[in-house]
Amino acid sequence: MAQTATNVTAAKPKTGGAVYVAPTSATMPTSTSATLTGFTSLGYISDDGMTNETASDQSDIKAWGGDVVLSPQAGKTDTFQFTLIEALNTDVLKEIYGSSNVTGTLSSGITVNVDSSEAVERAWVADMVMRNGVAKRIVIPSGKITEVGEITYKDDEAVGYEVTITAFPDTNGKTHIEYIKGAAGGTT
Repeated sequence: MAQTATNVTAAKPKTGGAVYVAPTSATMPTSTSATLTGFTSLGYISDDGMTNETASDQSDIKAWGGDVVLSPQAGKTDTFQFTLIEALNTDVLKEIYGSSNVTGTLSSGITVNVDSSEAVERAWVADMVMRNGVAKRIVIPSGKITEVGEITYKDDEAVGYEVTITAFPDTNGKTHIEYIKGAAGGTT
């Protein structure tokens, strides 16, 4: 295939929400346009967007004399990172602190109890729009918040929760699935 500049793209959040979460028992979408049944939008994420890192843990085996002769994979991790910036959204707070630790509403008053309870595995979906209206959807059937970054309270910065989601294999061994579809009438 020849190089084509139109295959170079950037990603923007889909209008109406970019990151969604649901119980792992929810029906997973299998296309960019499938309805997200049982998923909750977590609102805006920061302009840093989302990153995905797939890292392999290799164990080099050396021969006598120091040459690397084999490098078997000892493990592999698939992580996503983004910052949730709707700090007054109870759905966001429930994902960060646990659903049983957040009560109330903004108008009645929200109480957040912070404890050492472990995060639960959830299904995650990220929707974005690429060049020329191409839709991309990333589905993580089972992912868990494994890290929350420092929370900064400043007058010139949005309060946000930088999260790292570690994706775990589903029943088919897939940690995440990506669906990409060109806009109607497009050539992509």
